[in-house]
Amino acid sequence: MFQALARVSYRNRRRVVLLWLLAFVGLGYLGAQVGGAYSQSLSLSGTESQRAADVLTARFPARAGDSGQIVFAARAGVRSATVQSRMEQLLTGVSRIPEVVNVASPYAKSGAGQIAHDGSIAFATVQFDRQESDIATSTKDAVHTLVDRANADTAGVRIELGGRVFQQMGSLGPAELIGIVAAIVILLIAFGSVLAMGLPIMVALFGVGIGAAFVEILSHTISTPDFTTQLASMIGIGVGIDYALFIVTRYREALHDGLEPEAAVVRAIDTAGRAVVFAGSTVVISILGLFLMGVSFVYGLAIGTSITVAVVMAASVTLLPAVLGFAGHTIDKLSVFRSRRKGVRDSIWFRWSRVVQRRPWPAFAAGLIVLAVFAVPLFSIRLGFPDAGANPKSDTTRRAYDLVADGFGAGLNGPLVLAAEYPPGTDPTPVLAQLERALRATPDVSAVLPPVVSTTGAAAVITVLPTAAPQSDRTSALVHALRDHTIPAAVQGTKVSVHVGGLTAAGIDVSDRLAARLPLFIGAVLALSFLFLLAVFRSVLVPLKAVVMNLLSIGAAYGIIVAIFQWGWLAGIVGIDKPGPIAPFIPMMMFAILFGLSMDYEVFLLSRIREEYDRTGDNALAVADGLAATARVITAAALIMVTVFGSFVFGDNSVVKLFGLGLAAAILIDATVVRMVLVPATMELLGDSNWWFPRILDRIIPRLLVEPIDDVDHELADLVDHQPTLR
Repeated sequence: MFQALARVSYRNRRRVVLLWLLAFVGLGYLGAQVGGAYSQSLSLSGTESQRAADVLTARFPARAGDSGQIVFAARAGVRSATVQSRMEQLLTGVSRIPEVVNVASPYAKSGAGQIAHDGSIAFATVQFDRQESDIATSTKDAVHTLVDRANADTAGVRIELGGRVFQQMGSLGPAELIGIVAAIVILLIAFGSVLAMGLPIMVALFGVGIGAAFVEILSHTISTPDFTTQLASMIGIGVGIDYALFIVTRYREALHDGLEPEAAVVRAIDTAGRAVVFAGSTVVISILGLFLMGVSFVYGLAIGTSITVAVVMAASVTLLPAVLGFAGHTIDKLSVFRSRRKGVRDSIWFRWSRVVQRRPWPAFAAGLIVLAVFAVPLFSIRLGFPDAGANPKSDTTRRAYDLVADGFGAGLNGPLVLAAEYPPGTDPTPVLAQLERALRATPDVSAVLPPVVSTTGAAAVITVLPTAAPQSDRTSALVHALRDHTIPAAVQGTKVSVHVGGLTAAGIDVSDRLAARLPLFIGAVLALSFLFLLAVFRSVLVPLKAVVMNLLSIGAAYGIIVAIFQWGWLAGIVGIDKPGPIAPFIPMMMFAILFGLSMDYEVFLLSRIREEYDRTGDNALAVADGLAATARVITAAALIMVTVFGSFVFGDNSVVKLFGLGLAAAILIDATVVRMVLVPATMELLGDSNWWFPRILDRIIPRLLVEPIDDVDHELADLVDHQPTLR
């Protein structure tokens, strides 16, 4: 199949390139026309926050939609006649915008609590008739336009918009450019040729461009977070360059071995291309495994990222061989420099392996200690969705968040919405009054707003303001305390049922659900990877070692992101001015992607070691030769990944920063401590036991061939198939 695909792409290269160009331009235009319809929905069936939302939708439609805030500060005080007149005019204009059902003004009789004690800051609540994901872009733009005009016309007054309704999509800044420039430098060093360097960059850009268009279109059909495009771009650039690097390297090696361009393309796709399809499919399947978590918030993220990886993978095995057909023998033209080709045993990697093998126990202990130290912060990880306080200061919602925290306390940025329901005809007044008193007496409750009863008489809403910020563990503890103790005690023996909801509570529910299922997800991925490696390498200890080391390296990467983003170590260097919990989908996404990438490196290295062992029967020499033969390309691929992913730290979005740094750290650890220290040390210590495989497993485990035999061996195999006397 791979040989046929390579030949078709090579022989029809003009058509293949034209089809890819049409797809790039056509889908890009379509994506730009439809635009994105991104959502921050945290709905999760079966949780109490979702039950609260359902009660509001069914019995309190006026409060079922999302709300935002118009926060303003005035040097002369918000009660100044000039300020009040201008702000009332603004609020009246906002109230007339379609989909806005109410604007609660601080100047109304019931709005005294919306003005800070010193009179310098106030806020108005804008209530919409639908959830954020369903609010028209024109509605949001109309509010932004009115606020921008008021900011320009009102001297001495600062007006900001708060709430996820008005959150702006963060930019990547120079991240993509920095990553691509760094990849160009590394590829020039690896290939020494401008033409060879440009091919991986081309594949990555095609894949990312088409993938981004798919994400734009996808956002109209499924809940998709607004940072999906950024994450998909990050992954697409990294794996696109990486995959093309493997294929172009094999192509150049085939030319150096004397093959003609078509035969060289066939060999490259049938070897490196096969490994690329395996690695890319593994990443896609692992990411789509996030659907097993049962959280709609990550569905669009999983599909968007998977589509981008799949497009990059397809471009690597169709577009790249077509372009290689145009390049032919000129692949090494425009050389910047020519590196001297050394023998495997003359390389620094062979000598390094021998150093490790001479003292395997100290090397093993040192590598293990490094991973353990990095992983220590992991044991204090706290999962939670970032609030507006984690947004860049260029975002109006972050500035509004800070103003509210300064004037009213951080808890006002994450109110808890208590939805009470009761049978029609029931008088809830005594119960609600008792509940209100109990809520006011609960620790970490800053304020309790009076109950608002629905016009249907079957539901009521009580807003509770925590003392701490939405991301604080104190707020999380408060939500659980209200559900487990305060509310049950207050409504016991009555027909009133109360559910704790709101965006903050929904984020806590989703985090708890993901945290509970994360070990099952990781365990399933590790078990499948073990079975796959078992079938490929016909060994028990080699797959077991690989699984354990992958777990250790990813654990170390988790520890690094906890230390920086949760503890605040070196946070200023990466542009994080407010540490907080780790977004709960980050560990899953990191594990799914790193699993595929590490399996690619694992197969590439261990298959070469196994080949040398089968040829020589000398385990130590096989490890040294295999490491020396693969270290150069693995190191180049890892460096590209590290620089591409690490460059996304320069973006604005905190989630993208966290994801980029986490992936960069994991790959750096995997390519250095694991591949260059722990693998040769452990394989030296295990000796021939590395390749122990019980006969019973040999009979029941199927054989998988990731790297096929060379072209000459293919021809011999065909000859044997047609000449029975040669068997």
